[in-house]
Amino acid sequence: VHISSGVSALAAALLLGKRIGYGQEPLPPHNLPFTVAGAALLWVGWFGFNAGSELAMDNWVAHCIMTSLLAGSAGVVGAGAAIWRKTGAMDVGMAGNGALAGLVSITAGTGTMSFSGAVAVGFIGGMIVVYSVLFIERKGIDDPVGAVSVHGVCGAWGTLAIGLFARHDDAFLGRDDAGLFY
Repeated sequence: VHISSGVSALAAALLLGKRIGYGQEPLPPHNLPFTVAGAALLWVGWFGFNAGSELAMDNWVAHCIMTSLLAGSAGVVGAGAAIWRKTGAMDVGMAGNGALAGLVSITAGTGTMSFSGAVAVGFIGGMIVVYSVLFIERKGIDDPVGAVSVHGVCGAWGTLAIGLFARHDDAFLGRDDAGLFY
């Protein structure tokens, strides 16, 4: 879902082209409180998305909610650390993208990850999104909300992360401890 969304966002950005003024003047978000509120609403909705994928009301629902919470939180920390290192200042919009990056990164493996694995996957996803957004900007692609990075790049990372961090069998892997690190 996320990789196809990221590829679609890239195709749309290339097809539509740059906004008027892109590259000539800064184009910051026009309403940062709405940006934060939107990220928070998405975060809450993600609990239903990830936990609802279990199609049952059992212990794994709570597990999926917790891995989603941990990965989103770690994504904020990872993005905050990366943007602070790059610019010397915190960027609230990038922290919101970090939360979404952590959530996207855990989505594919939410039922397979341990809590520590969810933190690692979310933190790395948060860091990846910062460098991906900066890379796409350097290439001159106008992606106003970082959708290519959040969904495409972090979606790919999250899919690959299952092979590294899968601890629990979620009825699709065939066994516990399937990840490379286990």
